[in-house]
Amino acid sequence: MNGLFLHCRPGFESECAAEIQTRAAELGIGGYCKAKAAAAYVVFVTASDDDAIRLHRELPFAQLIFTRQWFRILALVKDLRIDDRISGLLAACSDAPRMGDVFLETADTNEGKELQALCRSLARPLTTALAGAGLLREDAPSQRLHICFLATAAAYVGIADTANSSPHPMGIPRLRFPPGAPSRSTLKLEEAFLIFLDAEQRARELQANMRAVDLGAAPGGWSWQLVKRGLHVVAVDNGAMAPALMDSGLLEHRREDGFRFRPEQPVDWMVCDIVEQPARIADLAARWLGDGWCRRSIFNLKLPMKKRYPEVMQCLALVRERLEATGRPYRLACKQLYHDREEVTVFAAVE
Repeated sequence: MNGLFLHCRPGFESECAAEIQTRAAELGIGGYCKAKAAAAYVVFVTASDDDAIRLHRELPFAQLIFTRQWFRILALVKDLRIDDRISGLLAACSDAPRMGDVFLETADTNEGKELQALCRSLARPLTTALAGAGLLREDAPSQRLHICFLATAAAYVGIADTANSSPHPMGIPRLRFPPGAPSRSTLKLEEAFLIFLDAEQRARELQANMRAVDLGAAPGGWSWQLVKRGLHVVAVDNGAMAPALMDSGLLEHRREDGFRFRPEQPVDWMVCDIVEQPARIADLAARWLGDGWCRRSIFNLKLPMKKRYPEVMQCLALVRERLEATGRPYRLACKQLYHDREEVTVFAAVE
């Protein structure tokens, strides 16, 4: 089979499919999608393997919003022997280049979770067999083998460029809810920092004593991520903040409307998780960045039930227009994170 396998959030298969078709067409690559509602993956079928190779090479993974992880398909194996899956998987990899790592994956569904024990049981013997066959080598770190089980006897086998894919199996960073955080929304901002900033950028752009504003902060899940890094935070929300945050000495609570609040002086960060129409949030963030009230921002866009992909693109176009009007270099990225729900997360920065 020629094409790409794309992991996505369950329920967002149509958005994932629309996006990959649009981006492929921009590169002059035709194809069609095979997608099933709530399957948590999409297969984009290309006319040739060369098209799949070029698409996987030339389309930056970081620019894909609804794709968590992807790989170029080598084979769809449907009849793995229950008593010897390793032999069937090795045969499917026979024409693969040398690889430095292997990810055993499933779709992010309840059925997929039931297959994860199988993946764990196969990890060591498969790695040993791949190394013995000369397919897995430490001196080939640029390529990674992916095996995504759909059932106990069926799996997609493929390969990904490690520099143009997620470093996490299924594109899901394994984050633990931190003790003391006031809400699970804290994981959204932690994941956003991990996805949008590399280690060097996190060290440089999240320094102690920087200043931040958290719009729609209560009860403080996002503020907690900033305070734990030593930033001084103005939390704007009419609701109550967690007492531990108030006792930190790094947080000032302003009981005001997040849409009306203005900082007394420019800040390093503005973050926002207000539940509101996405266009209104995009306009708010664009104003903060365009008018120089902040240098960096992370904000969530809560998506409507229909036309979600067009809505996201319209919001990003609004922000991009405002950033370009500054005449300064900027960064803009958007991703549906694992810890997001019916939303996407946007990172924007003006240099």
